[in-house]
Amino acid sequence: MPKARKMLNDLEAPHVCALSNLMKTQSKATLVHWATDYCECNLLPLYQKHCPNDPRLECAIEAARKWLAGLIKLPEAKKHILACHAAAREAYDNKAAQGAARAVGQSASTIHSTKHCMGLALYGAPAIAYDILGNDAAWVDIERYS
Repeated sequence: MPKARKMLNDLEAPHVCALSNLMKTQSKATLVHWATDYCECNLLPLYQKHCPNDPRLECAIEAARKWLAGLIKLPEAKKHILACHAAAREAYDNKAAQGAARAVGQSASTIHSTKHCMGLALYGAPAIAYDILGNDAAWVDIERYS
């Protein structure tokens, strides 16, 4: 069985190019705030709906904010960010939860490199689409919805 696609990957799509160009004009702090705020409001609740009582994504968002405020160093934040990717691997059978975990991990990783911010759109949009359309939705429908 082919491996399921979990992220939008047309980096030449007009909406992706427009977002990328806008991101280039923003500071790291602005991008971290934008990504973590969006994740906290939209993707964290989605993940918690599918994986209740798992604090890892919330901890990663908090760690990114603490790093930005100068309260913790990158190695401390990185532990929490990597925990998001572990959560994604553990949610292999739930594409919505997996995408949400990857989107949060990438968003929190914006503290390391602003390019990680793009992961919010590339993983987050399919996560939301899978949550609405269902785990077995065809990729063409996910792309159309995203």
